[in-house]
Amino acid sequence: MFNFDFYNPTHIVFGKDRLGELDRLVPANAKVLVTYGGGSVKKFGILDRVKASLGGREVYEFEGIEPNPKYKTLIKALEAVRNNNIDFLLAVGGGSVIDGTKFIAVAAPYEEEPSNLLKFGMNPNKKIKKAIPLGTVVTLPATGSEMNSGCVISYEDGKFVLMNELLFPRFSILDPTLTYTLPQDQVANGIVDAFIHTVEQYVTFPAEGRFQDRTAEGILQTLIEIGKKTIGNPTDYDARANLAWCATMALNGLIGAGVPQDWSAHIIGHELTAMFGIDHGKTLAILLPSVWNVQKEQKHAKLLQYAERVWNITNGDETSRVDLAISKTRDFFEDLGIKTHLADYNVTADKIDDIVKALERHGKTALSETRKVTLAVSRQILEGAM
Repeated sequence: MFNFDFYNPTHIVFGKDRLGELDRLVPANAKVLVTYGGGSVKKFGILDRVKASLGGREVYEFEGIEPNPKYKTLIKALEAVRNNNIDFLLAVGGGSVIDGTKFIAVAAPYEEEPSNLLKFGMNPNKKIKKAIPLGTVVTLPATGSEMNSGCVISYEDGKFVLMNELLFPRFSILDPTLTYTLPQDQVANGIVDAFIHTVEQYVTFPAEGRFQDRTAEGILQTLIEIGKKTIGNPTDYDARANLAWCATMALNGLIGAGVPQDWSAHIIGHELTAMFGIDHGKTLAILLPSVWNVQKEQKHAKLLQYAERVWNITNGDETSRVDLAISKTRDFFEDLGIKTHLADYNVTADKIDDIVKALERHGKTALSETRKVTLAVSRQILEGAM
């Protein structure tokens, strides 16, 4: 196991009817900006419940944080933050709203050009000295942003990751009942997102992270068990509660501590979203089987372990077991209603050159846990995903 630091200060408030606790979670004298996306939090009364729970505090709103939050949208919030002396942010929504709010939190007090923040990347940057504290109310379980220190922001022609310890939410309310009204498509995307967050930290190479492996396998098995169930019966509280907790635990740093991590599917997937508007979860379902097929030799030991421990595949030679595990993973995504080939989204083979050029332009030329996924290998992955 590698050396590691583990730090996670987010207070999770989990379960039914917890919105009323906002009054004790948010500082009593705070000036609060509530951020959200489209109209669903209004339509289903969640916004009114949030505002009522904030009591007599001075509350402002910022609406319109879109999926894959755009820099130009988030910059509009800075005026409201600065003009009203906002000192607490409350994100109400899914990962995109939370990610966008994290960016607002660091951009508002940042004294340089805010777009410079996006140059810092996945290395936690010490130049960021201030951030407005934030909390979250999660309405879509998927990204785990409610319990980590990262965000992904769309800027110009790409998607950029920013990480800093100041971006950990102070608290996150996870009430599974707030997710009951989600469209099936969004729930399926969330299941895939959590699943692939997990395997990006698990299907790499052996590193004697036994606790991390067993925990990852538990998340994966749980998602397989409840995936179709929670889509078919969205008010099954136990199924939806397990989805919410798996999504949070998949990317809060626990299963990735001390073990190698890949993220190839995510990084290539970001380009698919930026160029073609394909949902993030769908890009992952498209790419993961091809990443594994292309990287079978490098990932052989962990793919074999995945086959046995997650899918209970023990018969046949090692190659056939690995192939069956990859096939079952694709079938799982398809059974959730998510298509797993680029052609399903009208992305033709002649577009692969453009995707590879975008990877090169954004400096994504040495991916995976081994840093050996070159542009040529990324091209193979994209060709295999057709």
